[in-house]
Amino acid sequence: MQRFAVVITIFLGLTVLGSATPAVPETLTALEEARQYGAPMAWIPDGAFMMGTRDASPKATPGHRVYLYAFYMDIYEVTTARYSKFLQAFGAAEPGFVPMFWDEIQFPYDGDRPVIGVSWTAAETYCRWAKKRLPTEAEWEKAARGTDDRRYPWGNDAPTSKLANYDQPFSGQRFSDSLKPVDSYEPGQSPYGVYGMAGSVSEWVADWYDERYYATSPNSNPKGPASGAQKVIRGGSFADSAGALKSSSRGSSFPSDSAPFVGIRCARDAF
Repeated sequence: MQRFAVVITIFLGLTVLGSATPAVPETLTALEEARQYGAPMAWIPDGAFMMGTRDASPKATPGHRVYLYAFYMDIYEVTTARYSKFLQAFGAAEPGFVPMFWDEIQFPYDGDRPVIGVSWTAAETYCRWAKKRLPTEAEWEKAARGTDDRRYPWGNDAPTSKLANYDQPFSGQRFSDSLKPVDSYEPGQSPYGVYGMAGSVSEWVADWYDERYYATSPNSNPKGPASGAQKVIRGGSFADSAGALKSSSRGSSFPSDSAPFVGIRCARDAF
């Protein structure tokens, strides 16, 4: 499967090496992003894709064609090691940014696992601190499913334990028992080489949530409703069943709530 970024990055004790690709301009830009901000990003090209589903799920219907400008998406979910740098920068002045279960983390052993239990407010602030932003809901879905209308990041086959981390017990040792390093499940990566977009942890996106938004959504670069009460959450988590892993599945929560199964993935404009 083709990769859209070539990167070498170090996660406080974890080294991740991307596969080589020709030195096209977007790849060189992705390399510079990795050098400057420390986390590898995948290039998601401009173009249209099918968003939503034709299934009976009311939250994700109707299926509709959406055009997006090119953008970058983090290849991996934000790790506890990266988030700890963010907390060090803010110190104790912002206790609301400290995730749930933070005292359970054992560094450096858990440093390459995704951070969980963060609020939308903390996630949005983290991405800005990293000189990035939260992805829009449409960007998240395109990065997850590509342009061939697939159900899951890896295709249309049903989830298995080799493709994604899901249907796990919510044990007292969440990080060591339930979560895996962010570069796990290579066969389950998306068409753009993005890991963990089904299972692992769910992820906050930028949009306000509206169950009926797809019926009136613009067909070019939608950014969600202008206002709302809750923010959108995408991607199933390690505690979800297989049914929640479809790339079209949608959830939501209040932006100030620290959601126990939810983490962070950042995006960046391409230009």
